[in-house]
Formats: sequence, structure tokens, C-alpha cells
Amino acid sequence: MSEQPTSAPVVRHADTRHRYEILVDDARAGLTAYRDRDNQRVFFHTEIDDTYAGRGLAAILVTQALTDVRASGKRIVPACPYVSKFLTKHREFADITDPVTPEILTWLDAQLGR
Repeated sequence: MSEQPTSAPVVRHADTRHRYEILVDDARAGLTAYRDRDNQRVFFHTEIDDTYAGRGLAAILVTQALTDVRASGKRIVPACPYVSKFLTKHREFADITDPVTPEILTWLDAQLGR
């Protein structure tokens, strides 16, 4: 018995949940979470479910999320380690990336109730 082919992953912006989600065959495979601070979108967490690991889904998810941030006119703050590492390899987003500062981290902790 052969496996059914999977459809292409789909990224959607779940605005009310402050995240972008990646779906594979209509199942959520992962997410990247953020909070908005004025004109900045502060990304703080990215995860891909173990079932979907090794398929490059995190890169697809973050690429589309950052492209959406650019289209919205906002700037990126990579407090998430994955997003930060991604940006070191994808310099095409450097013009809209702001540094993570202690002030932003304090603000983020307050937003997340930490």
C-alpha cells in the first residue's frame, strides 16, 4: 500500500492568536508566535510538531511570516532563537529587522505575563 501524497504546506496568519501557523493536509504542523509593539512585530517562539520535523517547514513558515510583516509595513524583532538564526542566513529581511534590546525583552515578558 502506498502513502497518499501530501498537499503543499499552507501558512495562515491567525491574527487574534498572535501567530502564524503552517498547515499540512489541513492539520497544524507548527507555528511562530509574536506580539506587536508599535510598528514592530516581536517574534518570540517558533515550533514544528515532531511528526513534521525535517521537512523544512519552519523555514517556509518564517519566510512567509516575515514576508507578511514586510507587506504590512511593520519591522521585525527576532527574540525567537529560530527567527534570529534564520535572519543571519536570509539577509533580504535585514532592512526591516530591529535588534533585540533589554527594553524589548522586558516589554515582552510583561506582555506574556512572565
